[in-house]
Order: sequence, then structure tokens, then C-alpha cells
Amino acid sequence: MKLDESYAWAEKVARSQAKNFYYSFLLLPEPKRRAMCAIYAFMRYCDDLSDDENVPDRAAAIARWRADLELALNGRAPDHPVWPAFADSVDRYKIPHRYFFEMIEGVSSDLEPRAVQTFDQLYRYCYHVASVVGLTVIHIFGFKDSSALELAEKCGIAFQLTNILRDVREDSEKGRVYIPAEDFERFEVSPKTFEPAEAFQRLMEFEAQRARQYYRESAPLTELIDPSSRPSLRALIGIYSRLLDRIVASDYDVLSRRVRVPTWEKLWLLARSRFR
Repeated sequence: MKLDESYAWAEKVARSQAKNFYYSFLLLPEPKRRAMCAIYAFMRYCDDLSDDENVPDRAAAIARWRADLELALNGRAPDHPVWPAFADSVDRYKIPHRYFFEMIEGVSSDLEPRAVQTFDQLYRYCYHVASVVGLTVIHIFGFKDSSALELAEKCGIAFQLTNILRDVREDSEKGRVYIPAEDFERFEVSPKTFEPAEAFQRLMEFEAQRARQYYRESAPLTELIDPSSRPSLRALIGIYSRLLDRIVASDYDVLSRRVRVPTWEKLWLLARSRFR
């Protein structure tokens, strides 16, 4: 596939599936937006391999994807539409290759049912599935101060903690419990039934405050990236922060419904970030 066709394919994937991410992409200059779509398309395929129960051997499929990644990064792209745009973006923005292998490691950890025991374990999981995404995309955003790397890691933790709070019910149905067992024990909540309800609310409030702390600690990141990228990052942080706000405002009612940020509100956050 030609390079322009690969970028067009990646943009189509991002537009149809990226949801929160794609809104922020729209505020980037075109070359950065195209690169973000290419990286997203790579990550999307990784996630789909881990979640698609129709794939007969997901571990083998992920192993093949990892082997294809090595080929693509060494200039021998396999036959998949993502690779030309992906390889071009990685080279253009000098993205360290290790981040992509860490992403695959994180995705692989979701192949089996899991119950996280401690926050240290949860942090490592969040790092592999979210912080490495932040560490990747700030190379596209552009930065000069190396402290941006630590802040991008924390920003990824904040985003993933927010996702985990939103997806408690869905993850539990897949045999995945990411809230640490030590926290369930502390608040005397059953990790199987999430009862008693009042104690579950207190547990969720504790986890939400933990996520807020990472948002606060990562806040200086916006001023450390290239000015042309700041509206995009502001929008992304705004959308995820608003998702956490809505979870809190729902009294942590994440078991009966999926809390969302409506499209109109995302567009408002987009406009505010653009003209701020």
C-alpha cells in the first residue's frame, strides 16, 4: 500500500473508533494529525487482538503482530495497511521503539482474567496500556524539556484510572478487576458483587481522588509541548477530566449504566481548547 493510502486508512480508523482521542486530533496541524491517526490505528489493532473472542488463539495473534512490528521498524513492512504510515510517523517524530513493545506487553496482560492486588501492580498495568501511549504521542506533540516525559507518564495514569472507574461493570464481566484487592479490603467491599453499595461509593470516591491527584501532578505538561500541539492536549485532558466529573456526579453509578461525555460537550471542550 502506498504511503498516502496508508495514512488515509489510518485516519478512517481513528475517525470511526478513536472517540475521545479523535476529537483532540482535529486541533493538530495536518502532519501531526496524520501521525496521531497512524499511531492510534496501530494501538487499536493491538487492543482488538486482546479483546476479540472470535480470534481462536489471541496469544499467537499478538505474537505475530509483535513480529510484524519488528519487521516494520526495520524497514520490511508486512502486508497490512497500517505499516507504511506507522513506520513513517515513528521515523519522522523519532519515537523510541521500546514504547510499542511495551504497549504489546500491556495488551498481552489482558488475555487472561486478572485481579489486581495492589496499587503498585495497577500502576504498572496503567503504565503499559496508557502511559506508554502518552510517552509516544508527546514525541508527535513536540517537546524540549525532558521533564515532559515524567508528566506524560502521570497523565497516562490519570486517563487509565478514569477508564477503569467508568468500566468497572464491563471489566468484571470479562473477569478483569483492576481496582486493587487491597482497596476492596480496606473499604470492606466484595470484588464480586460490589456490595455493600454505600461502601462501594466510598471506594469509588477514593479511587476518583487518586485519579484527580495524577491530573493535578501532570498539569504542567501542556506548557512543555510545542505551542501548535497545546490545544489538542488541552482538549484531551478536558474530555477525560469531564468524564471523571460525570462519574462523580452520577454518585459513581457505573454498575447500571456506562457514563459518557456527550458529543455536544466534547465539541464545546474542543472549541474552548482551540481558542483558549
